[in-house]
Amino acid sequence: MRPAFVYFDLGNVLALFDRERAYRQMAEVCGIDAANVRQAVGNGLQDALERGSLGWEAFHQEFSRLTGTASDPARLAAAASDMFTLNVGMLPVIAALERVRIPLGILSNTSAIHWQHLLGRHWGILPGRFREIVLSYELGTAKPDPAIFAIATERAGVAPEAIFFCDDIPLHVAAAQAAGWSAECFSSAVAIADCLALRGLNLGL
Repeated sequence: MRPAFVYFDLGNVLALFDRERAYRQMAEVCGIDAANVRQAVGNGLQDALERGSLGWEAFHQEFSRLTGTASDPARLAAAASDMFTLNVGMLPVIAALERVRIPLGILSNTSAIHWQHLLGRHWGILPGRFREIVLSYELGTAKPDPAIFAIATERAGVAPEAIFFCDDIPLHVAAAQAAGWSAECFSSAVAIADCLALRGLNLGL
């Protein structure tokens, strides 16, 4: 079926990120090793932040307890967030979809500090013309939970089989397919354009 709505993941699709860079920067703020940061953040903290069950203040308090550190919350937030670069290869794909008037959305597992940081970069595509922006921290549910796909389907306003989705994590792609969506794992902008062409949506790229 020709897609009537396209959702893109944010991290490593629209914006590339280097989590190890964030760990190093956080470690520098706190005066500890990056390995200690990685262990603390991987102890469920990042997931809680992205699901909205922890705000940044509570995250900072628990992180400080786990690492035995005292740091400025704003400095730590900046260090944790400054890891993104725009995936410029996706710009022609987004522009072509806009040209053929396919409505677009973002479906992302992300946190408030990361989203606000990205908006603060003033990239033209964010929020740009994305009609629907479905973010895990705002909804209290995250990919691959079926609930977030149900919400995103309702917001798209089309049948599930008319939605195309691209994500860099195979588990999330499989969850989208289980929700009835057409979905592919991201490898490159060119590959996504080819996937859309195979579904009857030729972008001329």
